[in-house]
Amino acid sequence: MKRQPTIQDVATLANVSTATVSRALNSPDRVRETTRDAVQQAVQALGYTPDFGGQALASGRTNTIGAVIPTMDNAIFARALQSLQEELTTMGVTLLVATSQYDPEREEQQVRALLSRGVDGLILIGQARAARVYELLEGRAVPYALLWTTAPSGQQLSIGFDNSAAAAKLVTQALQLGHRRFAMIAGITKGNDRARARVDGVRATLADAGLTLEPPYLVEGSYDIEQTVGIARALISLPEPPTVILCGNDVQAAGVLKAVRQAGLSVPRDVSVLGFDDIELATAVDPALTTIRVPHRRMGRMAAHLLIGWIKTGQRPDSVQFDTDLIWRASLGPPPA
Repeated sequence: MKRQPTIQDVATLANVSTATVSRALNSPDRVRETTRDAVQQAVQALGYTPDFGGQALASGRTNTIGAVIPTMDNAIFARALQSLQEELTTMGVTLLVATSQYDPEREEQQVRALLSRGVDGLILIGQARAARVYELLEGRAVPYALLWTTAPSGQQLSIGFDNSAAAAKLVTQALQLGHRRFAMIAGITKGNDRARARVDGVRATLADAGLTLEPPYLVEGSYDIEQTVGIARALISLPEPPTVILCGNDVQAAGVLKAVRQAGLSVPRDVSVLGFDDIELATAVDPALTTIRVPHRRMGRMAAHLLIGWIKTGQRPDSVQFDTDLIWRASLGPPPA
């Protein structure tokens, strides 16, 4: 049987010490680029695979971070994960990803599975989950960060934005154009604090203008184009149809555009359509969507640095709240005369 290359073999070929090889693989930011390149070339030439199990026993860490996200289908999560992984890679840390499909029980199972694999920290989306999940993380002293949300000050590490305030920006802009008949197709709010906060922001802003948002003008649905088409058909068929439809994300907004087009109507002449997230789809549809631009990449990068800092120092960092931007495109116009 062919002998497996060792860290000593890598050190000899790269003409460095075994300690330098270890630093180059586990903390590449602490090693000069020329040395790092020499080590990587030796690793590739020898086909060396680090013994992470042995490293974990020696250091008490596995150099892995786990992330549980709702779905891989939404480009917004993929963008943040890409940035997160890129930053972690520069630190010699591996990212393990699982999905919950917006199912709280499945999310808890994934959290437990990742913990059983010894991850050093966890990335979770939003705040809404069973208290026992937080008790588990706190009991095991596992650092974790909540993305896409703003946790109460000092209680948890959150890296996100104010979903309620972001949704309010869309309503304010539509009100300024003269809209008075609003409808909203929200995401499923049960177990999803981000969807719930967006509904709250819309309702509060409308209330300030003396307006309400209730069924049948408020409907919850999955982030699916075809399901949203059916919901939108019902909205535009109401005796007093809305002049503007707000959506929980850009995917739902694309479904509304399709329904409006199938009904022989026009956006924004007959009804304006507003999205949320500003993924690539927002500019691929016609007309392009007025939407909220979410700082997905910045959240991913910041999460990597703050979580690794917490793991290394044992000190939980302060939360970070980013701003969001309203991106005005052709899907928003004044109400029909």
